[in-house]
Amino acid sequence: MALELRITPGAASPIFRQIVDQVRRAVASGAHRPGDPLPSIRVLAEQLVVNPNTVAKAYGELVRDGLIESRQGRGYFVADCRQVYSDAERRRRLEEAMRSFLSEALVLNYSPSEIREAVDRELGRIRPDDSEKEGGHD
Repeated sequence: MALELRITPGAASPIFRQIVDQVRRAVASGAHRPGDPLPSIRVLAEQLVVNPNTVAKAYGELVRDGLIESRQGRGYFVADCRQVYSDAERRRRLEEAMRSFLSEALVLNYSPSEIREAVDRELGRIRPDDSEKEGGHD
C-alpha cells in the first residue's frame, strides 16, 4: 500500500510536522509495517509540492526516533519496532503529550468522561486489535 499523505499549507502545524504525524499514524495503525518502503525525499516532495528540505527534515526526525531507517542506496523503510528511548524518556514524552492534549480538551469544555470516550474511540480506530484485549475503564 502506497503512503498517502495530505498536507494543509497554512495550517497551524508546520508541513514537516504534518508529514511526521501522518507517517507515525500510518505505522501505529499497522497500515505500514516494518520493512515497507517509503517514497524517496525527492518523490514525496514532488507529490506534496513542497521543498525537499521539508521532507528531509521530517524523515530525519523519524529516523532519529527509530520509526524509519535509511538504507544506503535503497531509500527509506519502516524500521523494526524497537525501543529507542529509555523508560524515563518514554514516560516524560507521554506525560508531555498528555498535558498538552488534556489542556486543549478541557479548554474546549469536554468533561473527563467525554475525553475518555474520545480516547477509547480513537484507540479503537487506530489499533482495533489492541482495543479488544485491553478491556474497559472502571
